[in-house]
Amino acid sequence: MSITMVRRTSPPGSQTSLREANRARLVESLKRHGRLTQVELAGSTGLSPATVSNIVKELTAAGLLHTSITSRSGRRATLVSLARQLGLVAGVHYTSRQLHIAIADVTRTVVSQTSLPLPLDHRHDAQLDRLAILLSELMESLGGTVTDLLSVGLALPAPIDPRTGMVSTPGLLPGWEGVDVAASLSERIARPVYVDSEANLGGLAEAREGSGRTASSSVYIRVGHTISAGLIVGGDLFRGVNGKAGQIGHVTIDENGPICRCSNRGCLETYAGGPALLSLFPPSAGMQRISDLLQAAEDGDGSSRRVIADAGRHIGIAAASLCNLFDPELIIVGGELGQAGEILMAPMRHSLERTALASANGLPEIVGASFGEWAETRGGIAIA
Repeated sequence: MSITMVRRTSPPGSQTSLREANRARLVESLKRHGRLTQVELAGSTGLSPATVSNIVKELTAAGLLHTSITSRSGRRATLVSLARQLGLVAGVHYTSRQLHIAIADVTRTVVSQTSLPLPLDHRHDAQLDRLAILLSELMESLGGTVTDLLSVGLALPAPIDPRTGMVSTPGLLPGWEGVDVAASLSERIARPVYVDSEANLGGLAEAREGSGRTASSSVYIRVGHTISAGLIVGGDLFRGVNGKAGQIGHVTIDENGPICRCSNRGCLETYAGGPALLSLFPPSAGMQRISDLLQAAEDGDGSSRRVIADAGRHIGIAAASLCNLFDPELIIVGGELGQAGEILMAPMRHSLERTALASANGLPEIVGASFGEWAETRGGIAIA
């Protein structure tokens, strides 16, 4: 059934037109959230429970929806999702050092995924060639071809100009600048491609189906090799004119500090980004990647825990400025360093308490990301 096609042929204001509009609203809500109970669907669409029940029965019989029984607050509930046979989508995330790929159905259930290491200064041409091959191999393992993909959502570790699809700020992702990444990958695989920054897509995933699902507004702070934030208002991304909204990694902490890759001095990244933290250790310590730092901290190494805590303090100061400007309900911490948990987040809270403007409702809660290192890939699935 094609809802958009039916909608064009129905007279405006008729009962048929109203039913089709209600169907479209319900399907759009499922596209947005993945899975919802019928009660949650009524709340998200504004439709009555009886109307939702009737539409669900009708579209399930037509093969558009899938229902199952679940339990919410100790009560049986009907869980509704889009039918899997509608197709597959791919989510892709290039970090500075890793590539994550996941194939999912339109209910956002992941059916295949893989991760690979990347060279530090990777370039778009070689990596998109490689990605096209990997997507083809993953689809073949599922018994299909890359042409069976409905679309691909791709996250990059740099702000993306929503008007051009290109990296919006020179110096932040050498090897990818001046390239319409979506168009370039689409030429290779002949499928629609959508591109955004990793912080935006991580924030989108957390807002739609993770830690920020019940928040009216949230900030997703991604801390790893680089630092950035995704701003969510009413469930939607706020990107800014050039896609640079949320780039807190380049908030100045010390105007006389080290030179940053963005050419400014004393940016947050020069104090709390992955390379800055790893550089504090002698070569003999074997700190090559953030994962090494996390493992040492988990093993109880005092120096590693102190370095992470100091990073949390710096990030908290930048987050306080963001809170004073944006006033979010919730702060979600993700990325590789986000896996440090309270070692990182407790100092963040302390800095927030010291420097952010308080309100009658207190300060925003700081929580960890639901999807860990896969949040951005799930965001890619969401936009796909």
